[in-house]
Amino acid sequence: MQTQSQVNMSFEGKVVIVTGSSSGIGAAAAIEFTKEGASVVLVGRNETKLKSVRRECEKLGKKPLVIKADVSNDDEAKGLIEKTIEHFGKLDVLVNNAGVSYNFDITSDGFMENFDHIMNLNLRAAVYLTHLVIPHLKETKGNIINMSSVAGVTVNGGSGGTISYCTSKAALNHFSRCVAERLAPYGIRVNIISPGPVRTDILENSRNFHLSWELFKKRTLLKRVSEPKEVADLILFLAGDKAKGVTGSDYVVDNGYLLKQ
Repeated sequence: MQTQSQVNMSFEGKVVIVTGSSSGIGAAAAIEFTKEGASVVLVGRNETKLKSVRRECEKLGKKPLVIKADVSNDDEAKGLIEKTIEHFGKLDVLVNNAGVSYNFDITSDGFMENFDHIMNLNLRAAVYLTHLVIPHLKETKGNIINMSSVAGVTVNGGSGGTISYCTSKAALNHFSRCVAERLAPYGIRVNIISPGPVRTDILENSRNFHLSWELFKKRTLLKRVSEPKEVADLILFLAGDKAKGVTGSDYVVDNGYLLKQ
């Protein structure tokens, strides 16, 4: 009979970077990759939350590499990749999950400052990290998963205050498709996941007091909000060999949110 540790080894020997892994979807993904035998690099800005996720990973018998970094800072992004290669010697999967959403309308003073901040983290950081990891993913025939959102294809639900966020995700979607085409000759796959409402701390961080989880439930066909692990399960599927023929695709997990718009 196989033990639990023998069954969950689909990522044994793989090295995985998950940005924004101090909480929410990123934390769930890091824990699930660890369960499956991966060596995980935890990346975030909140040291306290990173330590908490690290402890959860260590309970599973694997010690992650923890890197406190702001991936929208070029030097810190470059340092993240360098430290990963120095520590593990290779890279197999990059999950560009770090992102932010602030409720800020285009008619308000200071909009452009807010726009630049969101675009730098949600889009430019993913672009730069992709650029940096290409040489390493060529060696491993690895893959990239970019965490987008249903906000990349709809404007409903933001009361005008999520224009920057929606724009960043739409741009990330098209970047992902373009780079999937460019990197395919090297055996590197690139895919997108677009969650709908997921119960994380994004509402609190966005400062959008018009939105609530109960409101989002009403906006889905299934009348529910996803948990982070549901999205993490999809991340692992796309990162693994079962999805070896999938690239340039956008997987939506939204409880029917888009169909109801």
